[in-house]
Amino acid sequence: MAAVAANVAAAAEDRESQRENVPGLESQRRQIENGESGRERPLRAGESWFLVEQHWYKQWEVYVQGGDQDSGTFPGCINNADLFEDQVNWRLKKGLVEGEDYVLLPAAAWHYLVDWYGLEHGQPPIERKVVELPSVQKVEVYPVELLLVRHSDMDTPHIAQFSHTDSVDLVLRTAREQFLVSPQEETRLWIKNAEGSFERLCNTRVTLLDAALKTGQVVIMETRNKDGTWPSAQPQAVNTALEEDEEFQGQPGICGLTNLGNTCFMNSALQCLSNVPQLTEYFLKNHYLEELNFCNPLGMKGEIAEAYADLVKQAWSGHHRSIVPHVFKTKVGHFASQFLGYQQHDSQELLSFLLDGLHEDLNRVKKKEYVELCDAAGRPDQEVAQEAWQNHKRRNDSVIVDTFHGLFKSTLVCPDCGNVSVTFDPFCYLSVPLPVSHKRVMEVFFVSMDPRRKPEQHRLVVPKKGKISDLCVALAKHTGMSPERMMVADVFSHRFYKIYQLEESLSSILDRDDIFIYEVSGRSAIGENSREDVVLPIYLRERTPARDYNNSYYGLMLFGHPLLVSVPRDRLSWDALYHILLYRLSRYVTRPSSDDEDDGDEKDMEDKDSMPKPGHVAGGSSQDSGPEQAGPSSGVAGGSRAPVDNSPGPSHWPQRARRKHLFTLQTVNSNGTSDRSTFNEDTHAQPYIAIDWEPEMKKRYYDEVEAEGYVKHDCVGYVLKKAPVRLQECIELFTTVETLEKENPWYCPTCKQHQLATKKLDLWMLPETLIIHLKRFSYTKFSREKLDTLVEFPIRDLDFSEFVIKPQNESAPELYKYDLIAVSNHYGGLRDGHYTTFACNKDSGQWHYFDDNSVSPVTENQIESKAAYVLFYQRQDVARRLQPQPGLAEPPASPACGPPPNSEFMDVN
Repeated sequence: MAAVAANVAAAAEDRESQRENVPGLESQRRQIENGESGRERPLRAGESWFLVEQHWYKQWEVYVQGGDQDSGTFPGCINNADLFEDQVNWRLKKGLVEGEDYVLLPAAAWHYLVDWYGLEHGQPPIERKVVELPSVQKVEVYPVELLLVRHSDMDTPHIAQFSHTDSVDLVLRTAREQFLVSPQEETRLWIKNAEGSFERLCNTRVTLLDAALKTGQVVIMETRNKDGTWPSAQPQAVNTALEEDEEFQGQPGICGLTNLGNTCFMNSALQCLSNVPQLTEYFLKNHYLEELNFCNPLGMKGEIAEAYADLVKQAWSGHHRSIVPHVFKTKVGHFASQFLGYQQHDSQELLSFLLDGLHEDLNRVKKKEYVELCDAAGRPDQEVAQEAWQNHKRRNDSVIVDTFHGLFKSTLVCPDCGNVSVTFDPFCYLSVPLPVSHKRVMEVFFVSMDPRRKPEQHRLVVPKKGKISDLCVALAKHTGMSPERMMVADVFSHRFYKIYQLEESLSSILDRDDIFIYEVSGRSAIGENSREDVVLPIYLRERTPARDYNNSYYGLMLFGHPLLVSVPRDRLSWDALYHILLYRLSRYVTRPSSDDEDDGDEKDMEDKDSMPKPGHVAGGSSQDSGPEQAGPSSGVAGGSRAPVDNSPGPSHWPQRARRKHLFTLQTVNSNGTSDRSTFNEDTHAQPYIAIDWEPEMKKRYYDEVEAEGYVKHDCVGYVLKKAPVRLQECIELFTTVETLEKENPWYCPTCKQHQLATKKLDLWMLPETLIIHLKRFSYTKFSREKLDTLVEFPIRDLDFSEFVIKPQNESAPELYKYDLIAVSNHYGGLRDGHYTTFACNKDSGQWHYFDDNSVSPVTENQIESKAAYVLFYQRQDVARRLQPQPGLAEPPASPACGPPPNSEFMDVN
C-alpha cells in the first residue's frame, strides 16, 4: 500500500510540476483559439494541420473557460481513439465530419496542446496538409489511397496514401521503392479504370488531382524488358518469340525494320536518325523522360517522342534481329494524316515531320513568348545573328535544336530602290539543288507521208524550256525534213489527246506522253489562184457487233494509230478521200484484187461524193454538206499551214470500174464519237474523219502486225552522258544569288509594294549534325522528274570553312569539318521506288546496309551511288567529345543484302 501511495504522490507531483510550465488557462485559450498560431490562422497551401477528437476538445474548452486548474473538468491526455477504425493500422474512420467528430488545429496550436497535456501513448498524430484546389484551399483530411501492383503480379496490391497535390512521380518512386526496382530499370505507370480498361499515366509531373486519381484505384507499375519492349505492348501469342529474342545477343543498333507495306521510306529515315550518336544516347540514357512536354499545343502530347524512344531502345538492346514499327507508324498517321495508310512517301518528308515532332514533344520551353522578328537595319551581322539565335532559343529549346539546328543569313535586295534586308533564320537541314542540264531528252515517233516507210522512233535533245518548234528543228536534223512540214501531236488511247501549235511550250509534254510528229505537205503562197491543202485528223474504228454504247459510238471501237493526212482543198470529196487514205494505208492494208470487184452489191457512193466545202474544213464559212456535222475543234486549222501534197496519189490513178470498198468514212468529233448531240455547234470547228471497218473486212485486208511496226533511228541508242557533280557544287548553287519567282514576291518596306527581289542565302552557323537533302525530285505544273545525277560526296573531312561567312576560329578547324554517318537512298523512279540506308554504327565504327528487315556490313566504297538522297554528317569536334569508340577502319568486303547497293535500280516494295 505504501508503494501505491508513493506512486500516486509522484504522479500528482509530476502534474504539479508540469502545471508550473503551462501558461494560465486564459492564456491557453487565447493561444489555441486566436491569432496566427490558433484556429483563426488562415489556410495556406502546403502547411500542416492536425485533427483533434471533438469530445476531448470540448472538454478542454470547458476546462479553460472554468478558470480553475484544479477543477474536475481537467481533460487529461489528448485521445483520438474514437477517430480510428483500429488500433493497428491507425486508419481514420470513414465519413468523419469536422465540428461533429473532430476539430482542426494548425501545427503551432497542436504542438502547444501536446506539450501541455500530452498524447495518449501509442497514438500517432493525425497530420494533414492544406491543399489548393480550384478556387479553394482546404485541409485534406482523407488522402488518396492507391493500390500499387506490379504488371507481373496484379494480385498482390500494396496500399499507399498520397495527397491530392502530390505528383504522379511520387507515386512512381513509391512503387519503385516498394517493389525494389533497381535504378537502371525503366518503369512506367498505368491505371485501371472503373470499367476495367487500362490507361497510361504519361505525364508524371502532374498532381494526383490533375490526373483524376481516386481512393481505391489500382495503379500498375510496368518494367521495360531487357530487349527494349514493354510487356503490355506485346500480344500473348509472341511471348515465346520474345523469350527467344532475349536470348539473342547481337551488336546494338544492327537491327532491321519490318516493311509494313510501302513503309521503306519510314524505315530509311528511322535508321538514319537512329545512327546519330548524341540523339540515340539521349534516349538510351532516359534524358528524354525529364523533358517530355505534354502541354505544348504544337506538339504531339509526348506520344511521338515516346514511340520513337521505344524504337531506339529496342533497336539498341542487341536482342533483336529486326523489329516491327507498327505502333510508331500508327502514331505518325494519327498526328500527320498525309502518312495514313500504306502509300509510298518521301523519306525526307517523313524525316522533316519527325524532327519537328520530336522537337515540340521535347521542347524545354513550356510557355512560348511572343518574339518580334527584327531586321538588321544596318547593325553588325554578329549582333543581329546573336539576337536571332537567342530569340529562337527563347521559343525553341530541345535536343533537336541542340543537335540539328543551324543559322542562315538571308539577304534580299529590292530591284527598284536598292533597299537591302538582312535577316538570320534557323534551319534544321539543307535542301540543296543539283546542277540541272538545260537540255532535255525526248522520245518521239516520226510518221512520214510516204506510206512505204514505217514510223521511226527518235531520241531528240531539245532545250528544257523550249517550244514545240524546237522539237521539229531537232527532228529535222535527223530526217532532213523541213520543220515547216511537221505537225506534233500527243496520241492517247488511239485518238489525238492534243495537237500542238508551234509556239507552245515543251514543258506541257510529260516524259510518259506518246508524241507523234507527222509529215504534212509544205506551205505554198496564199494568193487568189493558189491551192491550199487541208490537214485532216484520221481515226480507225472497228464495228463491234451486239454492243450498245447508248448510241454514242454506234458500236464502233477505236484501234491503231491515228493519222494526220494532207488533202488538196479542191479534191475534198468522199470518193477522193477514200482513195487518198487507201494509199496512205497501203503498207498494212491490202488493196482488193479484181476477184473482189463488185458492181452491184456495194452501195453507190454518189450521194457521198461531196465533202464539207473547203471553206468549212479550213475554218471558213459554215456549210453542212457532209454526212454528219463537224465535231469540236482539235486546234488544227487545215488552211493555216497551207500544205501541198506532191506525192504520187489517187489524182494520177486512171478511172476504172468501182472496186469493193474496204471501209466507210464518217465525220466524228475529236473523241472519235459520231453522236450528233455531242457535236460542238461552232461553225469554225475542224472535222475529224473516222475510217470504219467491218470485222471481216478488217481481218481480211488489215495487217495489224505490220500496222504496229516501227523502226528505231540510230539516235535511240545514244545516251546523254551526265557528268558527276561534287557535293560542294550543290552547296555553292544553294548559296548563289537568285531572283524570286512571280508566285513568291517580297514586300519592300521602302517601296511599299511587292517586288521580285534578288535573294542570297549564306551559312552563318552550322549544327553538330548536318542533314543535307539532295533535291533529286523536280515538280512543275506540267512535269515531274527525278534527277539520277551521281553526286560525289566525301566520307570524311567535308570542309565547310569556305561556305561559313561567320568570322571563324582558326585554332579549331574541326568546327567546320564533318564526317559522314548515314545516307538515305532512293532507287527507282517517281511512281515506284525503294528506300534503303547506309549507316555507321556509333559503337563499332562499322558501316552497314539497312534494307527493311535485312542488315549486312558493307565497305565504304559501296556507299556513294546515284541513289544517295539524304546525307547525315557529324561535326568532328562532336565525335571527339562523345564517348571514345574504335576507329573507322574499313571492314573486310561483304556483300550487301539483296541487289548490290550501288546498282541503279532495286525491287520496289
